[in-house]
Formats: sequence, structure tokens, C-alpha cells
Amino acid sequence: MGNTKKWISPMLIVLLIGVLLVGCTNSGKTTETTEPGTTTTKPETGTTPTETASDQPKDGGTLTFSSFSDIVTVNPLFLQDTASGDAANFLFANLYDLDRQGNVTVEPWSLAAEMPQISEDSKTYTVKLKTTPKWSDGQPVTADDVVFTYDSIRNKDVGSPGISSFDKVEKIEKIDDHTVQFKLKQVYAPFQYSLFSPLVPYHILKDVKPKDLQNDAYGKDPAKTVTNGPWKWTEWKQKQYLTFDADPSYWGQKPHIQKVVYKIYADQNTEVQALMKGDVDLTQAIPVTQVDAVKKKDGLNVILEPGPQYEYMAFNFDPKNFKDKATPFTGEKTRQAIAYALNRQGMVDNILKGTGKLMNAPFLPGSWADPGDAAVNYNYDAEKAKQLLAEDGWKAGSDGILEKDGHRFSFELQYNSGNSRREQVASVIQSNLKDVGIEVTPKGIDFSSWVDQNLNPGKFQAILLSWSLSNPDPDAESIFSSKYFPPNGQNMGWYKNETLDKLWVEGYSTTDQTKRKEIYKQIGKEISTNLPYVFLYQYGLPEGISTKIHYKEDDRPEPSLAYGYFFHIINWWVE
Repeated sequence: MGNTKKWISPMLIVLLIGVLLVGCTNSGKTTETTEPGTTTTKPETGTTPTETASDQPKDGGTLTFSSFSDIVTVNPLFLQDTASGDAANFLFANLYDLDRQGNVTVEPWSLAAEMPQISEDSKTYTVKLKTTPKWSDGQPVTADDVVFTYDSIRNKDVGSPGISSFDKVEKIEKIDDHTVQFKLKQVYAPFQYSLFSPLVPYHILKDVKPKDLQNDAYGKDPAKTVTNGPWKWTEWKQKQYLTFDADPSYWGQKPHIQKVVYKIYADQNTEVQALMKGDVDLTQAIPVTQVDAVKKKDGLNVILEPGPQYEYMAFNFDPKNFKDKATPFTGEKTRQAIAYALNRQGMVDNILKGTGKLMNAPFLPGSWADPGDAAVNYNYDAEKAKQLLAEDGWKAGSDGILEKDGHRFSFELQYNSGNSRREQVASVIQSNLKDVGIEVTPKGIDFSSWVDQNLNPGKFQAILLSWSLSNPDPDAESIFSSKYFPPNGQNMGWYKNETLDKLWVEGYSTTDQTKRKEIYKQIGKEISTNLPYVFLYQYGLPEGISTKIHYKEDDRPEPSLAYGYFFHIINWWVE
């Protein structure tokens, strides 16, 4: 999976993607046998998942989808990985939603009654709620829930990954039971996207101390998790499955699908086998090597388009994570050497089968913030890498592994187990870096455990991961600013660059997109030179979907959005 650009929660701007993504805020592109940006489907005697002879929605039935990662929590305050975000998507209504183009909008199933009213100085947002939404225990959704949710997120004692979206807020005020006003300390251009998020129930959590919210049963125990979405959480057998049943008392438009089963498999290969056998109806991340086989199977279609995610190798700059209390990644030339040593194009050609696109900065290619040639491009050049390592003081030891100041250049590279793509990429990284005298030990870890024990607290030496960008805005302060070290943010590698810290603030402190574009060009140049990560590639996630699943054209899956594989799922039905 992946990460969310800035979190897994739609509430965040990023997501950890553990499945094929692990996983910030943008869009993407890709395909295998078709032209980039197209949808690949196998004609089925005139029947596709989108159109049927009657094309009339039917109520009832079960939708089963698969993952090779279990959830961590569905508590919206702590969503930060795609597995948990997938589950929360069925259980919670968002304050606002996104349309197919990634614009903030009000849907019939959104909690907001209308678009936010924004003051002329762009520092006051007034939000009005619908009067009909209710929690699954029958209590109304009110302004108290809005105030409590966002005050909790911006409270450092809570430790929410979404804090960077709300620490610019000076005050959140309840005007009446269905009206809330957000007063910002400064202009924060992406703030509307911060409101694309679910709420938590004030009446359930109001007496829980802020520091205890993360370990509370809410979000981890179905019986104690009150929700307000179309489905309610009925069961969780860890490492096996979760179930969501249509809530008969749901306040809005009723979903057609009666039951949703989230099945967890050991790895992507067993996921695909389950899809081929008909045990599951939807798989979000088919390895590209198996796409053709799935396309040839009757009753299945494949959707492969560019996705809002990019993969990277991140360095950890905290010496405490290394046995000898010295991180080998301190030198800028050393990090640049690693970038030159990696055959990124080879990864795209041989592992992604040409379905990826190289990236040099944390902005998706073709987006308005893409810095283009302003970002440094690192071609595969092992000799250049060796030269830079030597200039930075590294010398070969007796076994050929580089040493400097008595420290051996050896580190562990973590990734989530079961992800066949990352297993292959980690192997390439190990081989490429061995060629220049660096010892890498790849280590696959169960995703939910990895998030909890390594990623959230920033306890690793290097990681292979991806961000899923949950909205189109390019702000990535929560990932790269030194203001957001764990647990209050997503700068998991403890990276610090004062120039970038200032530029991120400048980038969101104006709503003039022309000015913002110029600032992000500067960020692209600085971040690709200083390298907190080696940015690898943007990629797409081939989605396998059974023809028993039906939806109208306006409700089809949208691969360019972080949770787009479930776009408008409330309107889907199964035969």
C-alpha cells in the first residue's frame, strides 16, 4: 500500500499506501498495452461493468474487495494509510467531497449543505451543515462534531497526522447547531481541501483525554465505533476480513449494495488468484506482470490509468536509528550519489513494464506545480556516483564496502511485505548500491505493524514507500518541513532544510496560482538538489473489477483520485 500525500485519511492531504501504493495531493498517469491515460477493458459480449441491458440499479447483494494489508484504525483523527482509508470510506460521510476533476464539492452524501463562504481576505471560512445527517446511534451530526474534530486534529497532545492542515487555524467557532466558522491566522491556499474529511462524534469522545484518543477503542472496535456513512462496521477478524453492512437508519440516499466485505490476503499474487476464481469482485493493485492474464479472464475487466501516487526511497536523518548513532546520509553529495547509482528507468521499464513515469520532485508530472527542468534529473551513472562518494570522504574497506570516520556504509531498507513491486525494486536498489560500495539489507514488514511501529514514530534507517496524493494542491509541508517531525506530522525521516521550510510557507500564503507556481519551481530545484528522498516514479494501480459490478457512466471509478477506485460507490450495484 502507500501513504496519503499527506496522509491516509481523506482528511489529510496525503496517504501511506501499503497496497500497491503505500502512500499526498496531486494526480497521475499510466498503462500497459494501451496508450497512456486510456482505460483498458475486455469487451464482454456487449456487457461491461458500466452498462447492462436494463441498466437499472438493483438493491441487495455483496461486494467483496481485497487487500494484502490490514487496517490500523478507522478513527478519522488518525487515518494515515490507504488500508485504513479504504475502510473509513464506507463508514464515514465527509464534510465536503471531491468531484471527478478533484474540485471540492457538495454531494447529496456530504455533510455540508453548501460550499463554504470565504471572506475577501481568504482567512475566514463559514461552513453550513445539512440538518438531516445522523450518527449510527441516532444522534444528530452537529457543529459540535465539527469543532471537536478539527480542534482535536490541531491539538499537539492528540498526535494527529493531519495537524499541518489545521495549525494555521486561529479559532473554530460554533455559530449555531449547523454553522461553524474557521478563522485562519494567515492565508492558507489549500484550506478548502482540508475540509474534504470525515468527522468524529463529539458525544462519544468528548470525555476522552486528548493524549488517550489514539489508543481509545473508537476506530478499532466495531461495537464501539459510531459512524455516519452509508454502511456501518459489523465485524473485524484481524488479518482476515472486515464487514460493512448497509445502515438501515442511514440519514441520506441509501446505498444499493447491502454488504461490503474487505478481505485480506497474504500478498498480491494470492489477491489476483482470488479475483480470477471469483472469490473477490474488485482488486485495487494487480501486479503489471499479471494484467494480461486478468484481461483474458471472462467476467473481469482491468482499469489502468495514471494514479495520484509516486514511489520514493526516503533517508532517515536521526542518528538514534543507527547502531553506531551516526546516519550515513548526512552528506548532500552522498545522497546525490545514491540517486545517480539507482537505475530508475530500468525499474520503470523492467518492473513497471513501462507503465510509470520518472519523477524528480514531489509534484506529479503535468500538474500545474510541476517544476519541469528546474528540478535536477539523476540519470543512471554509477561512475558519477562513485566520484561523489569519494568527494564526500567515503573509502572502500577491506570487503569493498565504503567506510567513513570509522562507520561502515550499510543500512536496512524497509518496505511492506506482500508488495511484489517493492520486493523487486528493493532488490534492484540493493544490487545498484552494491556496485558503488554500499551495503543494503532489504526487509519486508507487515504493513499495519510497520505503520504503527516504524513509520509513525520515524524509526527506520531507509524506507521504500509511496505517497498517494489525496487532493490536487501541491503543498507538502507536512511531509518535508521540520515543523512536522513525529508524532505531529509526516516528516518521518527527520529531515530539516530551513530554505525549504520557508518556501513551503510562501507557497501556501498566497492564492495567486502564478506566484505559487514560481515558488514551487524553487522548491523543486532545492528539494531535488538536497534530496530528503530519491524520487523514483509516478505509477498507476491496475484495478481488476468483476462484470457483476455495475455503475452508470457518471459513477465510474476515477483512477486520478486517491480513493477513486470507489468513486460514487453509493450508486453502484451488483448483479
